[in-house]
Amino acid sequence: MAMKFDRPLYSLSSKEENDRAKALWESESLGGMTEDNNRTPMPVVLLVILTVFTAFLMTFPLWGQRPTAAIYADYVKSMNSPEIMAMTDDTAAMAKIVQLNLGKQQPSKWNYDGLRERHPMTMDDMRIIKPQIEALMAKGVDLEDYEVVGDHVVFANFEGNFRADGTQERKQPWWDQGYTIDIFYLISFFVGTAIVVKCLPSYKWQPRHDHDHSYQSDHQI
Repeated sequence: MAMKFDRPLYSLSSKEENDRAKALWESESLGGMTEDNNRTPMPVVLLVILTVFTAFLMTFPLWGQRPTAAIYADYVKSMNSPEIMAMTDDTAAMAKIVQLNLGKQQPSKWNYDGLRERHPMTMDDMRIIKPQIEALMAKGVDLEDYEVVGDHVVFANFEGNFRADGTQERKQPWWDQGYTIDIFYLISFFVGTAIVVKCLPSYKWQPRHDHDHSYQSDHQI
């Protein structure tokens, strides 16, 4: 079936093909059921758009960054300061730690302030991961290769570029391959669906289902 592109928003099929489709549509009983040729309601279309849009925003890798040990390294150092150790109120002590490290320049390209805000910690949480982070700091490893999962600091399961010393980066990318696949899949799906729909008779035509193999022309609707 050859498609025509002179009126793509109206129909991708020729008049002859549309005529055959209309005749078949009206003559087919569909087991006693009849199908009209209506447009998808606009609220449904808007709901699909909203669903896709919010799903992409919620799963965007940049917003879903997992907390790494690196973003809490300065917190661990601040915990050892006499000022923090002298405080008896854990909530006030944690608030002070956050204040002391707010806006501090980092060697990493990541904005630790934003990551810390999205992954807040309590003083009890910090006491649990503190010895684990200190052990990693003593080894001199890149703390961005390690993630905080619950009460454990674990080696990240990402595989990135190789460094000059032969070790492999384990940092979570700001954009992952699955996200690219999703975008191309959705584009293909919606384009394919639009082509299929536009190859059918225009929604301005409605079948009569009177079994006389005739149909109304567009200008009669």
